[in-house]
Amino acid sequence: MAWDFETDPAFQLELDWIDRFTREEIEPLDHLLGNHYDLKDPRFIRFVRPLQRQVRERGLWACHLGPELGGQGYGQVKLALMNEIIGRTRFGPIVFGAQAPDSGNAEILARYGTLAQRERYLQPLLDNEIVSCFCLTEPHGGADPVMIRTTATTDAVGWRLAGEKWFATNARYADFLIIMAVTDPDAPPHKRASMFLVPRDTPGIEIVRNVGYGQTEATHAYLRLTDVRVPADAMLGGRGDGFVVAQTRLGGGRIHHAMRTIAKAREAFDRMCERALSRTTKGERLADKQMVQEKIADSWVEFEQFRLLVLRTAWKIDKLQDYKQVRKDIAAVKFATPKLLHDIAGRALHLHGSLGLSDEMPFMHWVTESYFLALADGPTEVHKVTVAKQVLRDYRPSEDLFPAYHLPRVRAAALDRYGADLDELEPAS
Repeated sequence: MAWDFETDPAFQLELDWIDRFTREEIEPLDHLLGNHYDLKDPRFIRFVRPLQRQVRERGLWACHLGPELGGQGYGQVKLALMNEIIGRTRFGPIVFGAQAPDSGNAEILARYGTLAQRERYLQPLLDNEIVSCFCLTEPHGGADPVMIRTTATTDAVGWRLAGEKWFATNARYADFLIIMAVTDPDAPPHKRASMFLVPRDTPGIEIVRNVGYGQTEATHAYLRLTDVRVPADAMLGGRGDGFVVAQTRLGGGRIHHAMRTIAKAREAFDRMCERALSRTTKGERLADKQMVQEKIADSWVEFEQFRLLVLRTAWKIDKLQDYKQVRKDIAAVKFATPKLLHDIAGRALHLHGSLGLSDEMPFMHWVTESYFLALADGPTEVHKVTVAKQVLRDYRPSEDLFPAYHLPRVRAAALDRYGADLDELEPAS
């Protein structure tokens, strides 16, 4: 029997190095450089590439991947402990070769790509020579993949794609897109769509506009696909397997979002506590006011509960090696993630007053990001339904008018078990 809440000493040394490296070398870049996916920016080449080389030399590059793909095969628990640190900075994930959406796209390329597809796209993606874009959401259907209207039809030379995609992250910087399109409209709903690998410079791909949210740069593209032609071998996975391929990457993506959110929530909590100890009003510190103490206590408990849920889910993924068997846990983490960041960042904002509202603090952005997290990779409501359905599978309905736990029935069963013995004993005086 093993219940362990300790990090092994050897890996703790690596985490200590990651913490120092992130604090001293990476975090300053957030305030000086532009978009962390703009690989052609001379400043990215000058400042980020040397840091990536240090990470590689340390053996910490792309730790979410197995050794056969150039990673360390650390598994999800170690990755969670790393992401608790690097997730507090924009450039952290890309410096360590673990940035979304490329990490998830690399996973499905490794699993479903042909040899030719992996040679063309996978290794450059793993080496961060290029970045990628995952195109599923559409403007009319939101996150419901059954409502996809983008089509892929065959012709003499391959496939022709047509339709529109919404919130296609990093399309403006990507070298290739992974596009989900309907190939078999008359098939059952979850067998209608397939995935396609499409070079970004393919004629017919138009960025109608880029949109942002909160304080983020406008990098989420509204795409229009007009007679986009790709060869027959552009399909990723089998025909009609679009949903299966998507779920393969989304399971990991959801837990990784949660890992990085731990870092932001901890930063918000730390700043809340420092503020409470630093500011005085009505003759006493904020920290001495009971309503402030309540905010701090609630935040600490919620943070610790969430972190343990994430780590246990990561442990189950490592143990079972099957996202399907951890579906309930991943869904639970997914809908708990935005609430945690919203509540802790919101309390930190409130205790900082007008300064907290301003763009001189990150709290407004974190609150806005909590709504992004509530929508990305499926809205909160969908994941709550998933958890409820998965939980109820372990229960059975009562066939009787009154359930087995009905107290009169329970008392009668207790009397059947112990009644005769009780009659032989005198009550205690």
